Amino acid sequence: MPQEMSEDDDDDQSPPLDLRSAAIADPCSSSTPNKSRNCISSTSQTFPDHVLENVLENVLQFLESRCDRNAASLVCKSWWRVEALTRSEVFIGNCYALSPSRLIERFKRVRSLVLKGKPRFADFNLMPPDWGANFAPWVSTMAKAYPWLEKVDLKRIFVTDDDLALLAHSFPSFKELILVCCEGFGTTGIAIVANKCRKLKVLDLIESEVTDDEVDWISCFPEDVTNLESLAFDCVEAPINFQALESLVARSPSLRKLRLNRFVSLEELHRLLLGAPHLTSLGTGSFSHDNAPQSDQESDYAAAFRACKSVVCLSGFRELMPEYLPAIFPVCANLTSLNFSYANISPDMFKPIIHNCHKLQVFWALDSICDEGLLAVAATCKELRELRIFPFDPREDSEGPVSEVGFQAISEGCKNLESILYFCQRMTNAAVIAMSENCPELTVFRLCIMGRHRPDHVTGKPMDEGFGAIVKNCKKLTRLAVSGLLTDQAFRYMGEYGKLIRTLSVAFAGDSDMALRHVLEGCPRLQKLEIRDSPFGDVALRSGMHRYYNMRFVWMSACSLSKGCCRDIARAMPNLVVEVIGSDDDDDNREYVETLYMYRSLDGPRKDAPKFVTIL
Repeated sequence: MPQEMSEDDDDDQSPPLDLRSAAIADPCSSSTPNKSRNCISSTSQTFPDHVLENVLENVLQFLESRCDRNAASLVCKSWWRVEALTRSEVFIGNCYALSPSRLIERFKRVRSLVLKGKPRFADFNLMPPDWGANFAPWVSTMAKAYPWLEKVDLKRIFVTDDDLALLAHSFPSFKELILVCCEGFGTTGIAIVANKCRKLKVLDLIESEVTDDEVDWISCFPEDVTNLESLAFDCVEAPINFQALESLVARSPSLRKLRLNRFVSLEELHRLLLGAPHLTSLGTGSFSHDNAPQSDQESDYAAAFRACKSVVCLSGFRELMPEYLPAIFPVCANLTSLNFSYANISPDMFKPIIHNCHKLQVFWALDSICDEGLLAVAATCKELRELRIFPFDPREDSEGPVSEVGFQAISEGCKNLESILYFCQRMTNAAVIAMSENCPELTVFRLCIMGRHRPDHVTGKPMDEGFGAIVKNCKKLTRLAVSGLLTDQAFRYMGEYGKLIRTLSVAFAGDSDMALRHVLEGCPRLQKLEIRDSPFGDVALRSGMHRYYNMRFVWMSACSLSKGCCRDIARAMPNLVVEVIGSDDDDDNREYVETLYMYRSLDGPRKDAPKFVTIL
């Protein structure tokens, strides 16, 4: 289960690009004025006779919004050229939307790259692991074009140790590496980055699969004072050299974020806290004595936390020993973010903690806190902006410890809520309607009623009116995930009222093709559409042909699509890549498509498609 998705949760607010006038598909991002001045040579040398363009350069370098950058690049050719010259940060929402060569052809002064690969449903094992999204062509191209590159932020990308080695050797000023839900690399590659990138400020490994090569990567950081500001390795399933880590923390005076893996014990955490009271974000590791040497006298853990007066974000608690939870009481009053998504804690263990968290704005937890725990959150956390409740036991036949009771309590007590992800086994329309009325500022609403086609568990009716109320009353809604028993009526509501929806996720819902037609014809800002196990077929798919060029992608699996219809769309829309994904032994003459993945691209079909991918 991906539990760190808020780090980069696919919620960019970039408008759709006009592929006819834009030179690049998704890389619409900001550049800060300081970075622009450092990396852009005066345009007066590029445009000596163009006074307007010289002035324009000084104006555009102050644009930080992706939307503003995108809009400016589409005004005319001169704006397009100058905007490219003043951009130092590039965002690419789909690594196959363009080629690396097109990137460097347009943008000459890039210092920061955010690159995303596989679609989000890959997190739920709905895509074969070797589908693609390789970092290799990107890093090899950038190594020649951008020797000054400082930051790389990757999500769902296949990264090898060789890729990391090339990155470390090619960019002498490199400062930030963030790998979210990535795979393919191990501690060998991380060790090379730590050793060669002498100016490194950020090394964040988040929900990534890191191979244990039995390499002591912590010891590879510079032996003198470092520039480290953030170090997160909670996903690394391998023991670390604690003495080296303790020394690294001691010689990193700028370190503010530290997230430890489960091999760091509570006693070791205590020692780290004594040496780093300036931390603002802490991942506690195992919160257990089990893997640490026993000492004759138990440490005062509460005193160590009390000394960390700057901590506002707290997470971790893997392999939790409940008797030590009171140690965090001293920091609770200042917390704005608390993540218990790995901690199987009961309401009795949880309530004494949450009652002290009056400033909390972000809260993640397992459903083991039960409705009783959510009632405590609602009573205390009046400033809550984001809530995520994950299932401890995702079996569909279980009753589930959270329900509409805790859900409605949150809506009544936390009226500033902007984002919610809620896994449960049962729900009612009344509770969802109450959420829509009490929390009108919601921009993200993801309600996952586990199990197929589950109705309102009190009335037995479909959940249409509940989700309809969300799109009617939450005027700022941009992301929606629907579940439970839903008829075409719910989708009619979405098409009629969901005018700002950019991302829609659907599972086990709808009656007919009309449901999807309502959405494709009624949601003008839709960018990402994810559908699984729903009765949508060729008629529904064809109804969106006027929209697909302006969307980032469409994913449909276990629906009723024919290969002939998919071929027709591929022929009619040459700038759209239409991939049919199956298993290696799939019959090429099979009539129906197992998985369809469509996305816009300026460079046509990719060249690295595996055998189980057919590009139409």
